[in-house]
Amino acid sequence: MSVQAPFILVADASNDNLAAALRVKDRAPVIECTWAKAAKTIEKSWPAAVVFDEPVTEERAKYIDGITTALAQRPEPYLPIVARVVADFPTVTPTALPISVSATPERIAARVFSALRVRTLHTTLFNRTESVRAAGVDLPEMSGGDPLDDATVLVTGRGRTYPELATVVGERVGMIGSLSVESAARYLNSRDLNGIFIGEGYGPPTVNAFLTALGEDARFRDIPIALLGGVPVSADLSRLPNFERFDARPADAVKWMWPLVRLHAYEAQLQRQLTAVEARGMLDPKSGLFTTIVFLDELSRAVKAPRHRKPNFSVARFTFPREVDARITLDAARQVSRLIRSVDFACQASDGSILFACPETELRSAHVLARRIASALKSTILTSDRKDGRIEPMIALAALKPNDTVESLLSRVSEPAQLAAE
Repeated sequence: MSVQAPFILVADASNDNLAAALRVKDRAPVIECTWAKAAKTIEKSWPAAVVFDEPVTEERAKYIDGITTALAQRPEPYLPIVARVVADFPTVTPTALPISVSATPERIAARVFSALRVRTLHTTLFNRTESVRAAGVDLPEMSGGDPLDDATVLVTGRGRTYPELATVVGERVGMIGSLSVESAARYLNSRDLNGIFIGEGYGPPTVNAFLTALGEDARFRDIPIALLGGVPVSADLSRLPNFERFDARPADAVKWMWPLVRLHAYEAQLQRQLTAVEARGMLDPKSGLFTTIVFLDELSRAVKAPRHRKPNFSVARFTFPREVDARITLDAARQVSRLIRSVDFACQASDGSILFACPETELRSAHVLARRIASALKSTILTSDRKDGRIEPMIALAALKPNDTVESLLSRVSEPAQLAAE
């Protein structure tokens, strides 16, 4: 990763070891400054990252407003901010990535370099978007708001704190619960996760084997991982820059981890937007499915095919209970984008339901596909809004008839009927 802009290291006391760690492989120059000079240094240098090597204290708090103003003038591309934090004082800015006051220079540098991947992705997205729009292609806008609103986090554990941990996480983000690391490992390969919380109840061999597996797979190395409890850790953590260990209440651990989870969710947003740009606007960057317009165009082609050549063609609609939060239905749509066959296409309607088209598929086979998808959704998506925590979609199915129009075909899947998930 090439970095042209400098790193700013803010500290009243010099830390040569951290400066050296940030300069590894001559990534970028390091500018050291005190808290009093931090705001002006940020304004003048256009940094690639800012590291606060000392936590906020009463004395340093008077500089926060000036620093916040200076940081606000650098909105794009994403600017990584890593800050040492203690519980009694706030961090410099809510978006800063917290790190322990006892973290080694190498640990801090690893977190900075991990966050720089998001900066690079943001820059790539900006350049690709400008290029595609210059060619006259209309692109959907990137979703705004807090990335935590559509984040998905895996919670695993079997100890006494697991219910509290699952509740705290589920109240803020989409949550997947697992009572074993074996099932947790399966979710890693089937879901897009923005964080992992490992609760109490597992022995050292199990925890260390799980952490080792995460570190050995490049897909999972940057995921924020929180370990709660006193399990000794012998796994190599150098490949897990966003790992944190807590001997604290679940609520405190979750609060600490939110900035890291938010950044990973933001990276996922950027990646989905980039995919939509590369698809020249055919995909919805929120769900990963076709946009509604593209879906209807594809459906129209099937309906308008010559009557004697009309193939088997089926449509399904997945509908969720009205009280289910919008982020849950969005998470379901993203999962559907990974579950459907390459020949199928789908979109998410404005009411949160998912329309799923199956070309060259008779109704009976589409029924089987829909039940399998419903089963996957039911077994992996949890919410704190329902007593049993489970969400079971309602499903309606229809097959294309010779005299169908798009409107008549879709009207037959407007009233969902419950199908038992396999």
